[in-house]
Amino acid sequence: MAEKTLAGKTVEVTEEGYLVNPEDWSQEIAADLAKENGIELTDKHYEVLEYLRKESAAGSALSIRKVGKSGITDIKGLYQLFPGGPLKYSSKFAGIPKPASCV
Repeated sequence: MAEKTLAGKTVEVTEEGYLVNPEDWSQEIAADLAKENGIELTDKHYEVLEYLRKESAAGSALSIRKVGKSGITDIKGLYQLFPGGPLKYSSKFAGIPKPASCV
């Protein structure tokens, strides 16, 4: 565990940069995390992040396929929004734990 300052707030993060406490999340923190990875968040990004947060809070197992069937975006769109690791990055920016399916 480490501390990191995001959006002017000190938060705890894992060694991979995921928030330890999902309650620390805000859209501003998400934007800072995304900028570190070269991604500028849009309304569509935030739609996906809110969906992931809702599903995670409900205890649902997340997968790229599940997000692709959510009606928010398709799998190809998810890869375009979060290149290089769609579920890995979207989960990180959403402030939820890294899904078990991500390496």
